[in-house]
Amino acid sequence: MQTALMQTATSPLLDGQTKGLPASLGTIDLDQVGREGWNVLAEDLPLPLAILKDSALRHNSAWMRGFRDMTGVAIAPHGKTSMSPKLFARQLADGAWGISVATVQQLRVCRAHGIRKILLANQLVGRQAIAYVLDELSRDPGFEFLALVDSVASVQALAGAAASRNPGRPLKLLVECGFQGGRTGCRSTQQAVAVARSVAAARPHLSLAGVEGYEGAVPSASTAGQEDHIREFVGFMASVADAVSAEGLIDADPIILTAGGSAWFDLVTALPRRLNGRDTLVVIRSGCYLTHDSDAYARAASRMQQRTPRINALGQGLRDALELWSYVQSMPEQGLAILTMGKRDVSHDLHLPFARLVYRPGMDSTPARLPEGNEIFALNDQHAFMRVPPGTALRVGDMIACAISHPCTTFDKWRFLPIVDDDYNVIDAISTSF
Repeated sequence: MQTALMQTATSPLLDGQTKGLPASLGTIDLDQVGREGWNVLAEDLPLPLAILKDSALRHNSAWMRGFRDMTGVAIAPHGKTSMSPKLFARQLADGAWGISVATVQQLRVCRAHGIRKILLANQLVGRQAIAYVLDELSRDPGFEFLALVDSVASVQALAGAAASRNPGRPLKLLVECGFQGGRTGCRSTQQAVAVARSVAAARPHLSLAGVEGYEGAVPSASTAGQEDHIREFVGFMASVADAVSAEGLIDADPIILTAGGSAWFDLVTALPRRLNGRDTLVVIRSGCYLTHDSDAYARAASRMQQRTPRINALGQGLRDALELWSYVQSMPEQGLAILTMGKRDVSHDLHLPFARLVYRPGMDSTPARLPEGNEIFALNDQHAFMRVPPGTALRVGDMIACAISHPCTTFDKWRFLPIVDDDYNVIDAISTSF
């Protein structure tokens, strides 16, 4: 767990121009939201509205702590999922080793909010990006940073920049492993060793900390086949780490081995815990565990329970924490309801949202489960088309709650998301920085 933080940014100021807040609202501090006494079902906030369920967040935090304790891995959650400093702080308080990012803008957000251990799970490329990182290393002795390299050319560019700016300590790097037809990453052990040797040759400006990979993009025509290919990829990472450590090219103690998206992170726990007489630290990078979903990751979690039965001892698996509420605004044809949300509000890249609950303001005491057959089948920018089977008693003004298929591409549509209790009282809120 991080024990020291840099000076942090102040809590964001929001107002009635912010989506999800009352239009008549004056300026409000984010940390004040939970003290306003708002309730989603009482229509205290305008719809559409993306919300986070506090009970699910707490459950998922506890589940991941149990998983880490059971498997002995650390976690650096990928910040790109939520880009919410408040959720980052929650994850760090839960014992996260650090935060992962994909871009220097995301890194800058983390730095502004006091995060000192950051893994750039990407290549560090370009004058502006490299200069910012090196200057931060010089400015803050407590800043711990790792980036990826997969080519001698990249190593040489970083070495030249580090020698020129001279931050006073080495830039720490991880050799990235990849696969044929994939994105970045070394395709062979020979290539990876050559990259590692070039990093070692650039001491003291550069330092090799370990080996990295991303298993989630490994392709296959079937789920079982993909799992086999991921096991092979994890084995490839281990062989690279063994070869590189055997030559004494890794300076870090322990050696860092990191992979693990949100769907296959149990398979990453097979990475070795010792290499050539030295300890390793296996760091997974799941970004979606905290909020989960009702589609892709829900199916992935079910499969994880089948292939790694011991995690069933952790109790109920991850719960979906994100919900999207909107109104029925029109019922222009029999069997069709138009909702007040669209592509600007909810993910649709993996699957359209799932209509789950209905609530009639002023009449219902609690939301009710929608009958089977109520299905969102199309989205416009600001409209959702919902198929309504015979016998469903919907009317204009009803509130509809949807589960989502992809947390990453729902979060990026919202600057403000309230956190609610199980009665939909607003008890807190987060902001995002995309």
